[in-house]
Amino acid sequence: MTLKNVKTSLNKISKSLGVVQDSREFLLKNTREIIILCSKSIIAVHKGELETGKNNLKQADILLKKYKKKATGGLERYLITPEQEFVEAACLIAIVEKKEIPSDKKLSVMPESYVLGLLDCVGELKRMVFDKIRVGKIDDATRIFDIMENLYMNLYTFSLYDKVVKEARRKIDVNRILVDDVRSAITEEKRRSELIKTLQKLE
Repeated sequence: MTLKNVKTSLNKISKSLGVVQDSREFLLKNTREIIILCSKSIIAVHKGELETGKNNLKQADILLKKYKKKATGGLERYLITPEQEFVEAACLIAIVEKKEIPSDKKLSVMPESYVLGLLDCVGELKRMVFDKIRVGKIDDATRIFDIMENLYMNLYTFSLYDKVVKEARRKIDVNRILVDDVRSAITEEKRRSELIKTLQKLE
């Protein structure tokens, strides 16, 4: 009995695993650029620099499509985080532009990435609502809150899939608190506005 077959098999497997490991390291290193671009896109949108935000998102999309070709042999999971960030930025831009939020198919992302990206977008919408309230744009704040609340309502059942969609339940629990906080803030602001109008009439 010899180990001829074993050695042949192990050599072949070693080469295959080497390729997979190189691809993994490549993805981990290079997808950080996508995450950074998406973060810059979101920051630009909050600053009112929509075109800059869209340009950053476009660059992220190009890189994402490029790196997907490397994500083979079970390496797709390393694209979840960059795709998640991409979905978050793309949805935020759509909401600001008063367009339909794009589908997972339109964005060409995995289902898990899409769900997590939408959940993260809820947090960005809270920030946007408070920015609108601060400058007295209560109608805009209300419009964005309605979208925020509807997103949460459509996503909260995904806590059932927490074992499949990592951190879904935690993010949904956080979003429930965010939605309640924003609802309270908008209600308070509307009451304040009504009080001011009433006092002005009395003067």
